[in-house]
Amino acid sequence: MKQSPMDVIIVNYNSTPQLLRCLESFAGEITQGRVRVIVQDNSADDGMGLIETNFPEVTIRHNGRNLGFAEAVNRALAESNAPYITLLNPDTIVLESFFDAVLSYMVEYRDVGIIGPKILNADGSVQGSARSFPSAFTGLFGRSSILTRLFPKNRISRANILTDRSDGKSPVEVDWVSGACMAVRRKAIDQVGPIDRRFFLYWEDADWCMRMHQKGWNVIYFPVPRVVHYVGVSSSQRVFWSLVDFHKSAYKFFCKYSKGWMRALSPLVAVALASRLIFVLIMKKVRRIYKN
Repeated sequence: MKQSPMDVIIVNYNSTPQLLRCLESFAGEITQGRVRVIVQDNSADDGMGLIETNFPEVTIRHNGRNLGFAEAVNRALAESNAPYITLLNPDTIVLESFFDAVLSYMVEYRDVGIIGPKILNADGSVQGSARSFPSAFTGLFGRSSILTRLFPKNRISRANILTDRSDGKSPVEVDWVSGACMAVRRKAIDQVGPIDRRFFLYWEDADWCMRMHQKGWNVIYFPVPRVVHYVGVSSSQRVFWSLVDFHKSAYKFFCKYSKGWMRALSPLVAVALASRLIFVLIMKKVRRIYKN
């Protein structure tokens, strides 16, 4: 099989209309062979024939069940052969010159393991996709927390979300970037290893970036390449379990990297995360009642 400069890996879960729109946003790159696309379909039955008809160049692997994000990506990584890989959510739109910007930067800066591009919301605002590794306050002041939404300029949230450290054009080194869209160097993957499959969904991106740092690779937020991300299309198909997965993965992340006396806090962290999960579920129920 001919090697492309970039393999694009997309994990699909009941998001075929969004996936079609995503592929159409960089169709020229696909048809010209500049990128190879591998879709890992975690849907039981999601009409992927539409993709096969419109994009015969795209490699589709039908998993028949939801393997989770990490396991699906790893299956595609084992099949891909390009020197650079982009992980891309199906509910994204790739904007012009994305791949040119990513490839030229990766070629020039050989110590960079992962690049996170600028990720825009549907209204054009910038998502907080570059972040600090979690602290005790992340649950209260994370990107999507209630306190951050109410007080977006507070000091703790700004310390967690690092996109503002860039002037909008210049690259900056960060702790981790969102797996909704990240470009990764093959040599870094060969050294660090694939995504930790114990993270079924969520926090696998932070873990991968942590491991990159541990092996001496830089993680960069580079706002020149851009994508639009329509947040939560796949997770909206399974709201309850997505929230459960988020909190379970947060606990796994804490246990994996806590050392010394911090390990003794594991029961307290479990209780705190369970309490946060219950609170979030209650708030979603209240919002639904008021909307109706």
